[in-house]
Amino acid sequence: MSFAKFTESPVNPDAYLEMAATEDHHWWFRARRKIIESTIVTMALPREARILEVGAGTGGNLVMLSRHGQVRAMEMDAQARALATQKTRGAFEVLAGSCPDNIPFPNETFDLICMFDVLEHIDHDVATVAALGKHLAPGGRLLITVPAYQWLWSAHDAFLHHKRRYTSRQLRQLFGASGLRVDRISYFNTLLLPLAAAARLKDRIASSNRASGVSVPAPGINASMQAIFATERHLLRHFDLPAGVSLLGIARAI
Repeated sequence: MSFAKFTESPVNPDAYLEMAATEDHHWWFRARRKIIESTIVTMALPREARILEVGAGTGGNLVMLSRHGQVRAMEMDAQARALATQKTRGAFEVLAGSCPDNIPFPNETFDLICMFDVLEHIDHDVATVAALGKHLAPGGRLLITVPAYQWLWSAHDAFLHHKRRYTSRQLRQLFGASGLRVDRISYFNTLLLPLAAAARLKDRIASSNRASGVSVPAPGINASMQAIFATERHLLRHFDLPAGVSLLGIARAI
């Protein structure tokens, strides 16, 4: 669902405008933020934790992250950075940067580095995770979310300029190849997996060239979908989920 792009492909300006307009209201963004925040709470970060969001897009996660520490952010796209500044009324500085070779914090380390549905946009994912690992403070962790299962690939992924989708095994191998130690990997967006699979199949049959489910649905549907998806934060506090539309991974430096 993310529109944050770390890619050399031309950026569709409408994608960022659409993201800025919907990410505060769309069930997927709202529920994902609840799940992410619930996960961060379990990490017991240090007081005044230093947090970096990589691929901050139009800034929809910055306020949530600021409840858990001092937030820095980077984003490749100039339009997205401008929208993030506008949305947060200048409360957060979003620096220009890209992965793996242009991370604009050369001498800084962080207690938590976040990438929320960004890694799938990057050509060199192993090099990116390895580069970010060098910016982890002692005991610091990398928290990422990515789309799951290549068999779910559809117009949704093409529209959003994805390079790939992951399995839990591939994500574990990626962390290992990047020199990081896995703390946790779990699928999520599990309860809505059948609906997502049906939507992808519909796109294939219809030969759609646009992602399904990007616009905000009717209020009742939006609220119901959010409630179902966000419920998973309670499950994830106790155990990993065996399947889902997305993956969550936590790793730290060895």
